Amino acid sequence: MSKPVVALVGRPNVGKSTLFNRIAQKRIAIVEDTPGVTRDRIYSTAEWLNHKFHIIDTGGIEIGAEDEILVQIKHQAELAIDESDVIVFVVDGKTGLTPADKEVADLLYRSKKPVVLAVNKIDNKKMLDEIYEFYSLGFGDPYPVSGVHLTGLGDLLDAIVSHFPPQEEEVEDDDVIRVALIGRPNVGKSSLVNAILGEERVIVSNVAGTTRDAIDTPFSTEDQDYILVDTAGMRKRGKIYETTEKYSVLRALKAIDDADVVLVVLDGYTGITEQDKRIAGYAHEAGKASIFVINKWDIVEKNDKTMHQFTQKIRDEFQFMTYAPVVFVSAKTKQRVHKILPLVNEVAEAHSMRVSTSILNDVIADAIMMTPPPSDKGKRLKIKYVTQVAVKPPTFVIFVNNKELMHFSYERYLENKLREAFGFEGTPIRLITRDTEES
Repeated sequence: MSKPVVALVGRPNVGKSTLFNRIAQKRIAIVEDTPGVTRDRIYSTAEWLNHKFHIIDTGGIEIGAEDEILVQIKHQAELAIDESDVIVFVVDGKTGLTPADKEVADLLYRSKKPVVLAVNKIDNKKMLDEIYEFYSLGFGDPYPVSGVHLTGLGDLLDAIVSHFPPQEEEVEDDDVIRVALIGRPNVGKSSLVNAILGEERVIVSNVAGTTRDAIDTPFSTEDQDYILVDTAGMRKRGKIYETTEKYSVLRALKAIDDADVVLVVLDGYTGITEQDKRIAGYAHEAGKASIFVINKWDIVEKNDKTMHQFTQKIRDEFQFMTYAPVVFVSAKTKQRVHKILPLVNEVAEAHSMRVSTSILNDVIADAIMMTPPPSDKGKRLKIKYVTQVAVKPPTFVIFVNNKELMHFSYERYLENKLREAFGFEGTPIRLITRDTEES
């Protein structure tokens, strides 16, 4: 089930980006005291009281602005509002209620969406009296917060999640494999879908950005059910000029959320870009099984070493995804397209693999015998036992005497040993280190 979407909106310079960073617990949005710094919507995921959700930071809304950039910012905010389940209307407690706030409020009334009013920059208790004038906006109780001092965020988040739809028990159909195709615009995702299906099921065009929304296509072959999800191309921020294309980024992130397997489609002719790495990172961070699909291989000038060299370049550029297999295809000529679904089956199986505790600890014991854990200042890490706690992706808890002694290099060594023993091709592995008294 897709996560709810929360949009932060308001006039410029009320502190939306600071709140965004606090809620997302990452420094993603650029924070400056200059109005208009956040021009594009910025996306992240957040969690509060077991509620996971997407959060969107938007540029400040200036109603009636004629400057082209300000008009685009307003369009972006409107799209974020349209896509959201809950809107957080951020106002400035230091400045007080302004006519611009009332204009933004009028825009939010028309959205018919739940609105939570956050009065930001309430940095001490003496300022609490400043919130009462905001009752006149008509959105119920204002929530005093300070993005800088981290006060009031708990109450604000409680109010936000109270508007989420009831959490439904996810009924997973293990017989169906959801496959999302992601990548930059015009790398050939729609053509690949058609090549896999063997028929024209989605619109194919050489104009970048033809696919606006994620398109689900169910089909079956060789007694296996699939759903192919063709997503709109993700453009680098700052290079998107059509508002509808920006609208599609969140759709793609949602498709990744719901997928079992992600096909990261790269353009073999133009090569690897920084945006490719950013896009692949979404799938990796979401813990999805992944395959690199190098399209347009038919038009690449090559010799007997070209494929090996390109594979090595992928390993160098995507060092965080060395587990993902690579397949070179041409959607146009159908070259090697038949290899994609068998790979999908393989990585989907690895993604949901469960290992018995006894066999798992035998493998770890052998790994420890070959390379003992490191010591620090005379204290040596002792691994008591390991257990698998989840699948999709496979997640393991390592119980130790002191988790502070677990060096990332030894954790990587253990991951490599698990991969050697069990394969896990195409899927990330999560290792969690805990002290035995935490169990």
